[in-house]
Amino acid sequence: MSTFSNDNAEDIEAGTCKPKFQTEPTLPIYLKFSDVTYKVITKGMTTSEERDILNGITGAVSPGEVLALMGPSGSGKTTLLNLLGGRLIQSTVRSSVTYNDQPYSKFLKSKIGFVTQDDVLFPHLTVKETLTYTARLRLSKALSRQQKEKRAIDVIYELGLERCQDTMIGGSFVRGVSGGERKRVCIGNEIIINPSLLFLDEPTSGLDSTTALRTVQTLQNIAEAGKTVITTIHQPSSRLFRKFDKLILLGKGSSLYFGRASEAMAYFSSIGCSPLIAMNPAEFLLDLANGNINDISVPSELEDKVQVGNSETETRHEKPPPAVVHEYLVEAYESRVAENEKKKLMTPLPLDDEIKLKVFSSKREWGASWWQQYCILFCRGIKERRHDYFSWLRITQVLSTAIILGLLWWQSDSKSTRGRQDQAGLLFFIAVFWGFFPVFTAIFTFPQERAMLSKERAADMYRLSAYFLARTTSDLPLDLILPVLFLLVVYFMAGLRLSAGPFFLSMLTVFLCIIAAQGLGLAIGATLMDLKRATTLASVTVMTFMLAGGYFVKKVPVFISWIRYMSFNYHTYKLLLKVQYQDITPPVNGIKTDDGLWEVGALVAMIFGYRVLAYLSLRGMQLHRGA
Repeated sequence: MSTFSNDNAEDIEAGTCKPKFQTEPTLPIYLKFSDVTYKVITKGMTTSEERDILNGITGAVSPGEVLALMGPSGSGKTTLLNLLGGRLIQSTVRSSVTYNDQPYSKFLKSKIGFVTQDDVLFPHLTVKETLTYTARLRLSKALSRQQKEKRAIDVIYELGLERCQDTMIGGSFVRGVSGGERKRVCIGNEIIINPSLLFLDEPTSGLDSTTALRTVQTLQNIAEAGKTVITTIHQPSSRLFRKFDKLILLGKGSSLYFGRASEAMAYFSSIGCSPLIAMNPAEFLLDLANGNINDISVPSELEDKVQVGNSETETRHEKPPPAVVHEYLVEAYESRVAENEKKKLMTPLPLDDEIKLKVFSSKREWGASWWQQYCILFCRGIKERRHDYFSWLRITQVLSTAIILGLLWWQSDSKSTRGRQDQAGLLFFIAVFWGFFPVFTAIFTFPQERAMLSKERAADMYRLSAYFLARTTSDLPLDLILPVLFLLVVYFMAGLRLSAGPFFLSMLTVFLCIIAAQGLGLAIGATLMDLKRATTLASVTVMTFMLAGGYFVKKVPVFISWIRYMSFNYHTYKLLLKVQYQDITPPVNGIKTDDGLWEVGALVAMIFGYRVLAYLSLRGMQLHRGA
């Protein structure tokens, strides 16, 4: 029976029904962090300002425990989580973060699962396909493909996703699984590798209370299997709050509490802060972190500060402002808790040196060879984008254009000079259409997948080169189907040279133009990574290439003539003319009818040159940004 089926939801809420999570041995990792400080520099027009995001955060969590990071929006929860998970640039961080008393190393990427706040998933893949591809990419090379796929099925059943395993994930415009199921798929993507450390950024956001409770129960079960779990949480219910072992309460980047979650209320009561009415503990803690003390008793020294400040105006019974409350809570934590916790962190862990050194290895562990990564990503790309390529809108667009062209140039005359001039206009339009269309399709490739690429590269799922080649080649089979349909319609309706050689050479020329134009779109998209700017630049570039394509202007001034040699429209147009009128004199539009090798060489150079530029832009892209 499903772990999360409706039949046993009550048992889960009671905490009595617990699924058997991965029980195979996992490397125990004890996470310690002391005096974690993080600053960002915001640059204005003339000055730059340094802003503190985290101020000396200290804490620790052991295998088998769930640590919750709580605090109001903007308190630094996500920044601390990213820092502990190795997702922030260390040069901007001043802190001591250790894993089994060792510093962070790339080896830990294969031992860490990180669930982001946004559900970054491919909408057209099913639940089963999503987890299977993750298993094949991330699990050890030592496992066979069948073993990896079985592991994906096991995770599906552990997370209670068997009922929707063949349902598409869905997205903004595609119906798919529910929000709770999407979140469990994201968790499944990470626990499939049997991680020692699991980080989650607000896993209950947007979920109803019952689904949120099921999700947190899942985290508790994962921790009980010997894993270390750290999660941010915004405003949990009282039942959720009781599921956490440890708690860090943040306010304006400072620690207000660290310790057992069950002892938090007693601690704040000891410093004079306690609820005056029955209240959810989490609600009470968040009110304190915000400096909101409605329905909360405060110590007399805080009231004295307010009365001293207002003695001249003789105002009585006024509540302390949030800044004063925050300052008092920080001072109380520093004097009562912080030093003791720092002393505890100094105690060496009772672990063998061998286990400690296991986390300190600079060698990356890839789950698949380069070729396997390429093949898996190629298949995934085809499955994800087949819906886009075979949409009726796209097919109708291409075929309707082809039919209109065929009717306008119906059985055109290629024997007279005037007829050839008309056909030259058709050939130029073909060169422009199949130069314009692929550019504006390819521009969206990398900007749209940036979030997915960042997430998967941060987890070391694959090499960037394997992804880039798979992403650019998986489009080709689908991209070349529509041009074939287009040419079959236009070529014979327009009455172009009716023999096999010219027909297939025309098709090959169009293919070269498409692949070169795609390269330009990929390069612009990867370099700018902003759709608005990329579309603007592509519009100007494509228009320039079209004008310099050799049809509108025959004699271009010498100082600007170099532009036409960069235009794939120009080389495609010349090739199409040479294919159609190879043995005909006088030459059409002054184009010499040679073998066309120079034009082919230029298009091939563009195909590779633009793609190399796109790859280098991706390689230099800053994938992980501080949150």
